[in-house]
Amino acid sequence: MRTLAALVVLALIWAAGLVAFAERVQRSTPTEEPQAADGIVALTGANSNERIAAAIQLLADHKGRRVLVSGVNREVSREQLRVASGAVSRLYDCCVDLGFTAADTVGNARETAEWARAMRFNSLIVVTSDYHMPRAMLELRAVLRPPAATFQTYAVPTEALKTRHWWRSPGAARLLVVEYSKYLAILGREAVLGLGPRTTPAALPQKG
Repeated sequence: MRTLAALVVLALIWAAGLVAFAERVQRSTPTEEPQAADGIVALTGANSNERIAAAIQLLADHKGRRVLVSGVNREVSREQLRVASGAVSRLYDCCVDLGFTAADTVGNARETAEWARAMRFNSLIVVTSDYHMPRAMLELRAVLRPPAATFQTYAVPTEALKTRHWWRSPGAARLLVVEYSKYLAILGREAVLGLGPRTTPAALPQKG
């Protein structure tokens, strides 16, 4: 009986956390433009074209000096990506870098860290989908800890998650449950790593 009660309590806590996570995702859509940063990073995944287009628009608005598109499929050419994202050739050819090594969010974080160090960038605007942003920021802050780098987020909204009654849509509910579970797994990983010695990533070199 105690075991059943404990499971019910855990289920209620998990459900409450999911609701809070969903509310956080729905509030993450930017209401104003970010401050200018050194660089802009677009993390590929679902609705990649929208993410990349948003990042390049920020570049056009002088919110960063360069854009990294992290996690590009190796079978996609540079020109195909430009056309798909609707980017202007002049801006795209000048100031957009493509990263092909990342296969997941952990890879995105590592690829971003390598790019930021190579470019000597200390401030970044991170562009990804609203539901992906919390987990992406956990991974990025694990490899680029302040004061080595500072972040601003620019979340691309997901249409299915805009409604208050997202749980009525099987697709939206599945998306949030999967992403929330992944987010909890990363929180657990960081908590375990925080209990023991951990190598601190090298600080980014200072500009100048």
